[in-house]
Amino acid sequence: VDQPITQLFIHAFRFRASHSILLNSKYYYFIAIMSEEKPANANEGCVGPSSSQAGKASACEGCPNQKVCASGQFSSPEAQRVKDLEHASIRNSLSNVQHVILVLSGKGGVGKSTVCCQLAHTLSSRGYGVGVLDVDICGPSVARMLGCAGRTVHKSGSGWMPVYANPNLSVMSIAFLLGDDDAAVVWRGPRKNGLIKQFLTETCWDEEGLDYLIIDTPPGTSDEHISTVQYLQGALASTTEESNQQTTKLGGAIMVTTPEEVAMMDVRKELNFCKKTNLPVLGIVENMSRFQTKLQDLKFLSKNDSGVEEDRTEEVLSMLREKCPEIMDTSVVADVFPPSGTGPRGMATKFNVPYLGALPLDPNLLKSCDEGKCFVQYFPHSAAVSALNYIADHIVQSLPVEENNEDAPMGE
Repeated sequence: VDQPITQLFIHAFRFRASHSILLNSKYYYFIAIMSEEKPANANEGCVGPSSSQAGKASACEGCPNQKVCASGQFSSPEAQRVKDLEHASIRNSLSNVQHVILVLSGKGGVGKSTVCCQLAHTLSSRGYGVGVLDVDICGPSVARMLGCAGRTVHKSGSGWMPVYANPNLSVMSIAFLLGDDDAAVVWRGPRKNGLIKQFLTETCWDEEGLDYLIIDTPPGTSDEHISTVQYLQGALASTTEESNQQTTKLGGAIMVTTPEEVAMMDVRKELNFCKKTNLPVLGIVENMSRFQTKLQDLKFLSKNDSGVEEDRTEEVLSMLREKCPEIMDTSVVADVFPPSGTGPRGMATKFNVPYLGALPLDPNLLKSCDEGKCFVQYFPHSAAVSALNYIADHIVQSLPVEENNEDAPMGE
């Protein structure tokens, strides 16, 4: 990394150039490394590239980053200046945010975005100011789940203006920057890190303030996770020293899993990631714990003599209403994923983190996500409502909102 690239970074950061995401890969590699206290591929016991012992400590032996860290370019006064600029910009962007929450899971397809978006909907329906930041760069789904698909963000002199799903819920996602919903984002890690940093530094969240900023992440313990956590930890660590001002707090992570071992083995890795990075875990959500719906919402099929399935729903329901009307409101439950051992509850106990309950596979919940609706408002009597409200209650109790004026959220 040479001096001109260092200067390029400083100037791009200072002027908040919106076109900086188009700069070359060398620039991205630089800003990715400069931003990390400990590189993702570092040895155990890494002292960090900005340490005076970087590249010289015993833990550095054999590390692929040893040579570049030993050069001193990341611990130089100019490097520290770059880091200070970055942290100051993140603090400024999040100055009106009270709590930051990350939704994580080591496994894909377990419903992180579902939990993230419906938690955001639920909190905003209670009157809290909520923002959602989608850092799943290659698979953004938040825009659709929050009913904002097809909309765009606008760049102002102070940064990007997020899209509003409702007056209490603002959203930022790469989906708003793509001309085609089906467009593939084929980016390497450093370029993704650069965009995440832009989201954190250049998004102008609600001037009236956010009570909760919820960050939806991709699966695994990849660059996006490491970058997001380290950007936030580095920037917010010093805010507690500022007296007489509301400070932004990195509240912690909500871990999402399904009950089978194939998912939990990856979630355990994510829990260890949180432990390694000193990221508090607010709790584990057991998603899709079982299929649950009302009997009257089922469909009934049977095969005719030709082996073709026929829909006999009306016939069966009519018979049940006539013969057993008292069972029509009964819930029907089936295990979709085979639970393993003590399941997510046991995993929560093992890692000494809260268990936030089991969220059933509810067709109305899926329908709400697909249509971008608030599940607890549109289907207040559906099977998963109580479980989702319990998760929201836990977040509000664990991360209470400090009131600065007479405008308090409903129910407070």
